[in-house]
Amino acid sequence: MLVEIPEGLVRALVDAEHVAVLTGAGMSAESGIPTFRDPQTGLWSRYRPEELATPEALRRNPDLVWSWYAWRREKVRQARPHAGHRALVRLEGLVPRFTLITQNVDGLHQRAGSREVIELHGNILRTRCADCGRQVQDWPPAPEGRAPRCPHCGGVLRPDVVFFGEPLPEGALQRAWQAAASCDVMLVVGTSAVVEPAASLPRLAYMRGAVVAEINPQRTPLSDLVHYRLPAPAGEALPALVAALEAARKPGSVGR
Repeated sequence: MLVEIPEGLVRALVDAEHVAVLTGAGMSAESGIPTFRDPQTGLWSRYRPEELATPEALRRNPDLVWSWYAWRREKVRQARPHAGHRALVRLEGLVPRFTLITQNVDGLHQRAGSREVIELHGNILRTRCADCGRQVQDWPPAPEGRAPRCPHCGGVLRPDVVFFGEPLPEGALQRAWQAAASCDVMLVVGTSAVVEPAASLPRLAYMRGAVVAEINPQRTPLSDLVHYRLPAPAGEALPALVAALEAARKPGSVGR
């Protein structure tokens, strides 16, 4: 697909002192990681994610929740960053200040080479104790299919992600609000724009005067608000956008 890059968006990026990017599940889906909206497969087809990714489910059946997340964790480990992830690494080196905010829990941005990533929903490859809250890297072996126990307090271990009904990490959310309020350009990539509070970040950036661009094959509740919309997958649109920015910044090009 040939992605048409708006000249005005390139000019805004050339002039920007601070670029913020918000990524959602569509970004990871291009790497083969199923989203919560995708039909579950195999053993998990009879469960709804909303029934498993909750504190109540963890208390009721920790073994089931741990097994489901172990399946998702393996999907993440098999996935690889795509061209869109790598383009954001290039973008980070082209602008004076760059903030990458993600709703994804797979760590693909870091694996691609992004240095500073604000993880709003945690990281599935980390583990913490549901009781004492400590992050844990090693724990006593548990029988297959059973949730392991914390080596510090004996509590049930869980993935270090935000379950439905839980608050987002306060520090990460505060940094995301600050970035949205201070950026000159915000790119909103592969997010449904319906999950709060992340969905309000582009709206805050818009109200504070930032140029907001949406990169998503599907229309979202944000589509009628943004200044620019690129109706293409991130793996195609982001490399094209960054290439246009690189060309615009060459000596003799228009802009600084």
